[in-house]
Amino acid sequence: MRTLKITLLMLVVVLSTSVNAQKSVKVGHINSNDLLTAMPERTAVQKELEDYANQLKITLDAMRKEYETKVAEFQGKQDVMTDIIKNNKIKEITDLEKRITEFQQTAEADLQKKEQSLLQPIIDKAKNAINEVAKEGSFTYILDSSVGVVLYSVESDDILPLVKKKLGL
Repeated sequence: MRTLKITLLMLVVVLSTSVNAQKSVKVGHINSNDLLTAMPERTAVQKELEDYANQLKITLDAMRKEYETKVAEFQGKQDVMTDIIKNNKIKEITDLEKRITEFQQTAEADLQKKEQSLLQPIIDKAKNAINEVAKEGSFTYILDSSVGVVLYSVESDDILPLVKKKLGL
């Protein structure tokens, strides 16, 4: 009787293990760059970023022009300047150089922050659509083929058309 119980228990364990082992893995892939490029919101964000970058460039160009003017003026008149005036002009030019460098660094960081804040809602929308398609299609894994991390894969389903459909693209 005891051996029968042990045999039945072993049989249940083996059967449950084989059922779990037979569970299929469904893998899909998507090129997230292609998806983001296809989204119409991306064009508006790109335009806004270009406008913002142009505003920063105009300010930087004005600062550089002011710098070049001051340097040319200094070089043209330095022979007739007293030492006090010469040192004062050199300090002005050096301070302007420093302001230009600081502005460049701040502008780059600010542009990156603005890009992140504008793109994040689009990325979230795409991610949500990918998650919904993955759940609807019973996918186990979805790989992003745009980052090139997957070196080898067996044939998988490209879910880009499904996600585009989900987003109405």
